[in-house]
Amino acid sequence: MDRVLMGVDPHKESVTIEARDAREILRARGRFGTSAAGYRSLMRFTKQWPQRVWAVEGANGIGRRFALRLVADGERVLDVPAKLAARARVFDTGQGRKTDATDAHAAVSVCLGGAAGQEPAGAEG
Repeated sequence: MDRVLMGVDPHKESVTIEARDAREILRARGRFGTSAAGYRSLMRFTKQWPQRVWAVEGANGIGRRFALRLVADGERVLDVPAKLAARARVFDTGQGRKTDATDAHAAVSVCLGGAAGQEPAGAEG
């Protein structure tokens, strides 16, 4: 099975995801709550891709809490700096309008293009 990259746009109450494989084929999109029940639902949904890697926008900022939660559960997490995601969003859409879905897409696009790859600070175990 292919590795699947999970692009994540995190917020206080929810996370929006976009899953793409190494060939950049869209596998899924979704929105999940950040409550314990929402997180369990997200993890059940993503178990279909055992070789998943999470590309979290702002894993060292706004997405830090979510990223560290994933790391604590043994998931591999990459930080996508917000400025880099914004640049990808502009290049991809031709304008800078933000939605949660376009932010999740930008996060996954940055990692598929090889531009991100740093694990969030504090995730060293």
